[in-house]
Amino acid sequence: MAISNTASVEGVIRRSLTGKRRDVRGRVFEAGLIIALLLSMMFLGVLLTEVFTGSLPVWRERTLLNFLTSQLSANPEVAGIRQALAGSAILMVFTAVIAFPLGVSAAIYLEEYARDNRFSRIVNANIRNLAGVPSIVYGLLGLALFVKLLKFLTGPEVEGRSVISGGLTLGLLVLPIVIITTSEAIRAVPGSIREGALGVGATKWQTIRHHVLPVAAPGILTGTILSLGRAFGEAAPLLLVGGITTFFQSGDATLLEQLRGRFSALPVLVFSWARLPQDGFRALTAALIVIMLLLLLLINAAAIVLRNRFEKEL
Repeated sequence: MAISNTASVEGVIRRSLTGKRRDVRGRVFEAGLIIALLLSMMFLGVLLTEVFTGSLPVWRERTLLNFLTSQLSANPEVAGIRQALAGSAILMVFTAVIAFPLGVSAAIYLEEYARDNRFSRIVNANIRNLAGVPSIVYGLLGLALFVKLLKFLTGPEVEGRSVISGGLTLGLLVLPIVIITTSEAIRAVPGSIREGALGVGATKWQTIRHHVLPVAAPGILTGTILSLGRAFGEAAPLLLVGGITTFFQSGDATLLEQLRGRFSALPVLVFSWARLPQDGFRALTAALIVIMLLLLLLINAAAIVLRNRFEKEL
């Protein structure tokens, strides 16, 4: 009798696990998710097709190298993105130098040193709120803060609207994201690693330096690189702090002179070209968007490669 009862219970469990009982709500929810995925992929496909189709006139008449190395011009037949490409590269370096050390240091303090009290919880909540603030707000902050403070450094012809202001603004823009991703990576490190290091006599800093950070490095680097990818595509903050499309100091100008002067960047150039009525500039806008998409793919690929390499080393 006991054997038959056990067999019946096993049969009920087996039928439940194999899904023979219909889960109508679950199936409807799954179907809704699939439809949402297909719709989003369809819209993305339409946008990409439109962009690549619009850029074809440029690629038929010019080579990629010519487009990348040509100067900005009012003539769409010869206009290129050299100055904007150089400006974006300098801005990304400036942003990384600001956001990476500050963000990682802040995350280490919040996760490893700060006590779990009301103050630390308020700080964490505000950091997460800042990560969702629209980029135009950071642009207004950069205009009110950095542009005003840097007037004495750049001179009356620029009045603070310089590469330095743009880099500081983008650094603040991605700083909360770097802190959040670094905190999540540090929090994911097993506590047994810390306990083992402290158990053999390591100090708090030695435990963090030699055990916690190496394990968290893949997540930290991935989050930092992806945050730089977001900064790479931002146009609104740069427009407010001095991004232009007609001039970028190059040639005989020193690095300090370039940092103190007006600048151009790829997102700003997209905004400017898209407003012009000529068909040639519309094609140039589509071609520039294609270049930015390829650069973003390279940034994401670099994040994946670095993450996989660090995971293999561990």
